[in-house]
Amino acid sequence: MRLGPFELPNPLFVAPMAGVTDRPFRQLCKRLGAGYAVSEMVTSRRDLWNSLKTSRRANHDGESAPIAVQIAGTEPIMMAEAAVYNIERGAQIIDINMGCPAKKVCNKWAGSALMQDEALAARIVEAVVTACTPHGVPVTLKMRTGWCQQHRNALVIARAAEAAGVAMVTIHGRTREQGYKGRAEYDTIAAVKAALRIPVVANGDIDSPQKAREVLQRTGADALMIGRAAQGRPWIFREIAHYLATGEHLPPPRVPEVRQWLVEHLHDHYALYGEYAGVRTARKHIGWYVRGLPGGEAFRRAMNALETCDGQLQAVHDYFDQLAASHERLPEPQPADDDALTLEAA
Repeated sequence: MRLGPFELPNPLFVAPMAGVTDRPFRQLCKRLGAGYAVSEMVTSRRDLWNSLKTSRRANHDGESAPIAVQIAGTEPIMMAEAAVYNIERGAQIIDINMGCPAKKVCNKWAGSALMQDEALAARIVEAVVTACTPHGVPVTLKMRTGWCQQHRNALVIARAAEAAGVAMVTIHGRTREQGYKGRAEYDTIAAVKAALRIPVVANGDIDSPQKAREVLQRTGADALMIGRAAQGRPWIFREIAHYLATGEHLPPPRVPEVRQWLVEHLHDHYALYGEYAGVRTARKHIGWYVRGLPGGEAFRRAMNALETCDGQLQAVHDYFDQLAASHERLPEPQPADDDALTLEAA
């Protein structure tokens, strides 16, 4: 699949998730089979560009191409300026956020709230495309099926975006009203795919190789975008890629492999955030890795009390060493946690 000047290795994408898809997480997902990844959203508010949060999100040191940055806002001129700001800091693709359902975003009429104002949405797309074209940077758009059940207008906005020069459209199969509740529907995505000439990406509830194949078949989409299912399981991309290519399932990863991936992830994470913020923001990632595993909940509680990088790393080593003593490969996560695994070192 091609996106602007970039030939993507496969059609499996990492979804932009605020507080999750930072540079260390994106790099790990790419190493483990993702063909493309989009950053956390960067605000279009110029007064926040020098904040620590935005400066971290705009730091792409060592990141493999293509570097895709998502921007969020409500004013066409400010969004165009934000696109150029990020291009100057290494962005090679700009993604427009019209999909975020968070109240703090939608209350400012950004994210999926823009889908309520089709004219404004079109002006934003046109302004961003105009700003990016001289730099040779493609623009993509991520949105939902609509604001609510009674107003599903993804097809209208997608057609306008294509006419404005957007290179690719991603659709999460839920309305903003749904948030992440209920089940994603794929008929709207299929309708958009049938109407557009540019690539269309399906997003929502893709959590297994079988579901990935089903969504591709139901929508005809050119690619799949995976978000929550990759939290604590970044190897899902290689599992899906293998299944789509061969029809066969990869065995679960070996426990030492998972430990090594997590440890490498943590080292990159600490390097970006420093010890104080790094330890605290790493807790959710570590918790996702052990979610549903034997002793995982007890380990998570103990680990959340740790205050140093070295303490976290040692606890992770000890937990996975003990898990490896009874399991060669990662056991299937269970809905109900089993705290039978003793966690002396934690």
